[in-house]
Amino acid sequence: MFREIQKKIIDLEKEKNIKILYAVESGSRAWGFESTNSDWDVRFIYIHNIDWYLAIEDKKDNIEIILPNDIDLAGWEFKKALLLFRKSNPPLLEWLRSPIVYCEKYSAADKLREATKEYFNPKSCLYHYLHMADGNYEAYFKEDIVRLKKYFYVLRPLLACSWIERTGQMAPMEFDTLLENEINDKNLANEILKLLKVKKSEKELAKGARIKVIDDFIVTKLNHFKEYLTDFNFNNIPSFERLNIIFRDTLKESWE
Repeated sequence: MFREIQKKIIDLEKEKNIKILYAVESGSRAWGFESTNSDWDVRFIYIHNIDWYLAIEDKKDNIEIILPNDIDLAGWEFKKALLLFRKSNPPLLEWLRSPIVYCEKYSAADKLREATKEYFNPKSCLYHYLHMADGNYEAYFKEDIVRLKKYFYVLRPLLACSWIERTGQMAPMEFDTLLENEINDKNLANEILKLLKVKKSEKELAKGARIKVIDDFIVTKLNHFKEYLTDFNFNNIPSFERLNIIFRDTLKESWE
């Protein structure tokens, strides 16, 4: 499948007359808790040629395509990506840390990784992950019998919050890294690992009774981060200039 996705990326470049700077896996496969039939969530950043940027009208700045074999392709035009990067957009920051890279051309991704030190906003990312965890918990854990796989869509953003609180840096994508570093309770870790093993070995994790030790952890962490963010101050507003330079350099580099 890896080679097929790479071929689709090359075909898309030719079809759209673009250069794909960076393409990665972004969903459960990159997080490390995919099922055997999980989709392929391919995310990418692309750049047009110089003439495209010299037109005065507004133009579409994203591409979304669903392909056979459960391949979901979605990408952002580079200028759009840079504007989101300036706001410390968590999905984009995750893409830059994906363990599954299909394509990385030129120096754009490396320059953005380096610039993360200046542009990372922990408050923005904490709110993003807390909102995700809280929303998923409210949506999927109202009954005694639940879709067990949904635990991972609450646990991962909560552990990302813990990582950011502890380190002041963007969290890694891999769930096992978060689990190893952010959970010290052996009993809790073992319950999560048992659930993870089942999820990765089956097409769809079945419904089942809620797991008290995991529920207790989730509720405690949700309450903690809601309180934590009430007094969390971070007002840094980084400039455009470094990103302007990255944009101009990448445009020249990719269309020479």
